[in-house]
Amino acid sequence: MNINATLIGQAIWFALFVFFCMKFVWPPISRALDERKQKIAEGLSAADRAERDLELAQEKASANLKEAKDKASEIIEQANRRANQIVEEAKDQARTEGERLIAKAQSEIDQEINRAREELRKEVSALALSGAEKVLAREVNRDSHKQLLDELAAQL
Repeated sequence: MNINATLIGQAIWFALFVFFCMKFVWPPISRALDERKQKIAEGLSAADRAERDLELAQEKASANLKEAKDKASEIIEQANRRANQIVEEAKDQARTEGERLIAKAQSEIDQEINRAREELRKEVSALALSGAEKVLAREVNRDSHKQLLDELAAQL
């Protein structure tokens, strides 16, 4: 055999092999590569979307947290205001109750003073009667002089 014929035969077989590969082997490999390329691209875009979604969620969470803190501060402030208001109302009620108790005590004191005065008047009138009996050396009739004694007690 001739080297030229061998080289030509090998070249023909190589061309047939290349044709066969291009016709039957290369399209499935090319499709698999395209599918893999597409999956990788989809995965990258999904990762980008997920990253953006994560950033948005973090921003939203931060905003919600700030809003919750603001609302909590407002609620605490309202509670403090209400507590101060309750304290002031309690002070006012205590002051009013104290004034009422003072007025009641003053009224009781006035009543006791009046009772003591009445007792004192009765005792003074009894002493006056006793003194008058001794001075006159005779007994004064209480029943007949009751009106006079009452007027005397009223004057005292």
